[in-house]
Amino acid sequence: MMAYYEDVVVGDERRVGEYEFTREAIVAFARRYDPQRFHLDEEAAKDSMFGGLCASGWHVAAASMRALVDYRAAAFAEIAARGEVVPPLGVSPGIANLRWPNPTRPGDVVTFHVSVLDKRETRRPDWGIVGFRIWGVNQHGGQAISYENRPFVARRGG
Repeated sequence: MMAYYEDVVVGDERRVGEYEFTREAIVAFARRYDPQRFHLDEEAAKDSMFGGLCASGWHVAAASMRALVDYRAAAFAEIAARGEVVPPLGVSPGIANLRWPNPTRPGDVVTFHVSVLDKRETRRPDWGIVGFRIWGVNQHGGQAISYENRPFVARRGG
């Protein structure tokens, strides 16, 4: 795990988790957050540009965030179990280049990955900034989501 800024290696890539998109979960998320016909109703979705029911992109993004948070929590638990200091969490100023290249359908299992794009020091001695690319691929190899994030990452001893 890339716990501290000093541990981050540009080019490193990790699988961080997966999520199965059931019809029920797609419709429930859409009812609450993105109530568009192609997320809610299979018959109405047939006449949409998607040609069938698909998950909201925001549902896919939320699932990717859950995978990242769960991966980090497991890694931090390992650090704590070794008796080491768990790094503080940094903030992210936002994401960039968010894309949903292919619709996510009921029954799709999306596997999420993260890779390190770059890293740079900041004027804050306790923090660096790390560029990550996050993406998810379904069981057929179709990319469901991709985006970039550049959060602050704690420096060791900071």
